[in-house]
Amino acid sequence: MQAISFRTYQPGDEPAIVALWNRRLTKDLMTRRRFRNLVLLDPNFDPQGLRLAFEGEELVGCLYAVRRLLPMVGTELEPAHGWIPFFFTAKHRERQGIAGRLLQEAIEFLRECGRTKVFFSSYAPNYVVPGIDAEHYPEGKLFLEKNGFARQYSAVAMDMSLVDFEIPDEAAELKRTRIAEGYTFRQAEDRDLYELIRFASDVFNPDWGRAIREGILQGLPLEQILIARRQQTLVGFCMHGGYELVRERFGPFGVDPQEQGKGLGKILLYDCLANMRAQALHGAWFLWTGEESAAGRLYKKVGFRTTRRFDIVWKPI
Repeated sequence: MQAISFRTYQPGDEPAIVALWNRRLTKDLMTRRRFRNLVLLDPNFDPQGLRLAFEGEELVGCLYAVRRLLPMVGTELEPAHGWIPFFFTAKHRERQGIAGRLLQEAIEFLRECGRTKVFFSSYAPNYVVPGIDAEHYPEGKLFLEKNGFARQYSAVAMDMSLVDFEIPDEAAELKRTRIAEGYTFRQAEDRDLYELIRFASDVFNPDWGRAIREGILQGLPLEQILIARRQQTLVGFCMHGGYELVRERFGPFGVDPQEQGKGLGKILLYDCLANMRAQALHGAWFLWTGEESAAGRLYKKVGFRTTRRFDIVWKPI
């Protein structure tokens, strides 16, 4: 058995990283193209944050740390925060201190960059999973706990079959009632985009506005974005295909908090699912919501079911 050597990413490491990833993170398989888009082409990518371990020429460990170099919105760089979006080691090299050494080096990199907190794995825009999936990666959960990470909050992923989907009569009646009150529901058009992106960013999350803008630039059809207005005021939106142009991936989705309680979210959600079914899609899924949040309860009522659970964890550095 050869000694383990450690270094940072070098051009040409990509095939080995993706191959080991797919042997170890079997619930979150990766392609070379996705790795390129999510990591190498991320404007925040720094090779110093991608730490690798080798046994001779064989890659046996990988851990990625990132900090924000480009603001998500405005000039905000979240200067205290760093993230670890993924890590893995070869099966035959588990519990031999490799992951610990990689983590130590990554945290030192973030500390030298002035970071005081590190999160697994709530990094936007290019997270692969929201946090640690303890059911499928129990060793990963134990590793993070042993190294001082504590749970901040939890999130769930949900899926729904669209094979037998129909809009229920009560939802159709609710939509007619709101239209009679002056609300409109339609597909987005060019004239809506500036207001929509500002609404998504300012009312909800800058990553939502980014997802809409970048999705459209990459070819996301406006027909996959639905909006609701009260008179001339934008009060909600719902879409699919906003992340990585995966059409079955639902979201983002939001209604103005001042307009909640009127069923606008239910109307938009049903309309979006019907739109997906009309495109011959057989399912809808998303990665991140609070299971007992208002949105989570709505999803379950409509027919989504929880398929994975994640803990978002952090530690001071």
